[in-house]
Amino acid sequence: MSEHKYTNKLIHEKSPYLLQHAHNPVDWYPWGPEAFARAVSEDKPIFLSIGYSTCHWCHVMERESFEDEEVAHILNRDFICIKVDREERPDIDSIYMSVCQTLTGHGGWPLTVFLTPDRQPFYAGTYFPKDNSKGSIGLMSLLDSVKEAWDLKRESLLESAKNIIEHVSHEESSDETIISKDIIHEAFKHFKYNFDIKYGGFGTSPKFPSPHTLLFLLRYWYTEKEPFALEMVEKTLESMKNGGIFDHIGFGFSRYSTDKKWLVPHFEKMLYDNALLAIAYGEAYSATGNKNYEETSRQILDYVQRDMSSQLGAFYSAEDADSEGFEGKFYIWSQEEVMKVLGQKDGKEYCNLFDITPSGNFEGLNIPNLIETGALSQQQKSFAEECRKKLFNHREKRVHPYKDDKVLTSWNGLMIAAMAYCGRIFGEERYIETAKRCVDFIYKKLIRTDGRLLARYRDGEAMFPAYLEDYAFLVWGLLELYEATFTTIYLKRALKLTDAMLNLFGENNSAALFLYGHDSEQLISRPRESYDGAIPSGNSVAAMNLLRLARITGHHEYENRAKAIMDFFNNQVKAAPTGHSYMLSSYMYSVSDNSSEIVITGENSKEMVDTLNRKYLPFAVTISNISPELTEIAPFVGDYKSQNGKTAAYVCRNFSCMEPVTQPEKLSEVLS
Repeated sequence: MSEHKYTNKLIHEKSPYLLQHAHNPVDWYPWGPEAFARAVSEDKPIFLSIGYSTCHWCHVMERESFEDEEVAHILNRDFICIKVDREERPDIDSIYMSVCQTLTGHGGWPLTVFLTPDRQPFYAGTYFPKDNSKGSIGLMSLLDSVKEAWDLKRESLLESAKNIIEHVSHEESSDETIISKDIIHEAFKHFKYNFDIKYGGFGTSPKFPSPHTLLFLLRYWYTEKEPFALEMVEKTLESMKNGGIFDHIGFGFSRYSTDKKWLVPHFEKMLYDNALLAIAYGEAYSATGNKNYEETSRQILDYVQRDMSSQLGAFYSAEDADSEGFEGKFYIWSQEEVMKVLGQKDGKEYCNLFDITPSGNFEGLNIPNLIETGALSQQQKSFAEECRKKLFNHREKRVHPYKDDKVLTSWNGLMIAAMAYCGRIFGEERYIETAKRCVDFIYKKLIRTDGRLLARYRDGEAMFPAYLEDYAFLVWGLLELYEATFTTIYLKRALKLTDAMLNLFGENNSAALFLYGHDSEQLISRPRESYDGAIPSGNSVAAMNLLRLARITGHHEYENRAKAIMDFFNNQVKAAPTGHSYMLSSYMYSVSDNSSEIVITGENSKEMVDTLNRKYLPFAVTISNISPELTEIAPFVGDYKSQNGKTAAYVCRNFSCMEPVTQPEKLSEVLS
């Protein structure tokens, strides 16, 4: 006998988010033909709810409405109800989020959309409380209004749906102009204007890490020798690390800060944020030599290895903000509890350093932070680390937040990139080995027998034809792994996936790439996205990958393809340059006078490679371990030979190569 009063059709799904709703009294369906057929046969509108397993406001709406029998009665009587996990189905989420933004001017999750039985949207919003509140309509009232309109004003709704679809399906095509250098300076000016000089980051609150913005600014500093670009990066990285958005006890970053100081996070931790932040702190270390940035990168990656890695080698998706029904409960402390764990003397010193007081800084309790203290001295760090270990062991006994253990190809690709890149520049082999294991997992579990990449793995099941982000982010990871190991198989795989990506997402000579493949479920529209939001867009990363592959292999058709993608989005980039920071990083690479290809020949190349890895070279690719297999992929490297039996490095810029050098010091000089 089941302990649950209700069980709906989500019980057969693998998605942690859908399974969270499997015992709601709402008669939920997963997205699919069964739900649509029933909507047609019963002539009912569809109530579509989209969210993800670690979404705080999704939990709130579930507790208030979807677990409520009164709400469920109305939903079941008047609607066909469909639940979608946005992380499994970014294609569905993208389309209906565009609808919500068009209708309301904003978006977010939970996403609530009303559809006709043939999937046409006619009304959308985000979170709704159960009852009317503070001038906002509640879900109960909204359901009554939509039902009435469906029964009495059907033609008007259908006309509205038609107009909405036309709007979201309309693409602003490029005006035949090509993207120009002016836009790079325009983006920098916007970032400079919005920069928070006191606390770092951009704008007021909430504040998101946006690590790809920092990657753009590092490249701008490198290219333009603009010191303020680097100042913005360093201030932001230091402020985030000192804030409560960083978990000072267990490491890793939360998704965003609700305030401008970076003190109070939205406590969920996402794999993609931590991957991109590890890269951003790693690049900042490479650019400045500041060991604090290396330390932060290592702490992020150590957190991921400890808490976000499966025994099979893949990375999990997220950790929830909530535990025991309260947001942040796992992460916050009373001063009394800290003193009990650390003792009177050490406890007092730790509390003084980390802003832990009797009155608290968050709902009467404390989020450890260094906002007022600032960076610690080496002696303070040693003390804080000893205390941290004790507090961590104590915290481990608490009820942990829910972990979303599904494996997403796209986010795993980002973490492969982070592990491989940081492993290379820190000389840390264990990170590189972690990246290799994850690649092995993907090639064992997430490639269909016909070679098609898949998007999600959980509980023994791989599902959903992979999206553009899956291909682009995995190729990014493979390219970083190639440059960390010079193992040709990673380069071959990157090339094969790239060719498949261009075929699946760029058919009919489309300059830009579609979000989902021509072999996937065809939805009411097929978007091509360029916006670099919480993560860079698939098109932005694809453009960067194509440029790198062109330089590594000498196949310049890849570079032409990258430029076509960037030119296609010229109007969108001009309209919102700060929303395309990774696209602009790709563009900077394509036009940079500092871009270079470095070929290292000979068997004893370690010293040369180590010299390269100590340099900040954002627009360089390195090729080594030349073999017949590699010359088959990149024929031009066959022309490079060692010099009188000595290892040699060839540095090529702007289609010409300098004299080979055989001393690491000389290579360092040439690169400078």
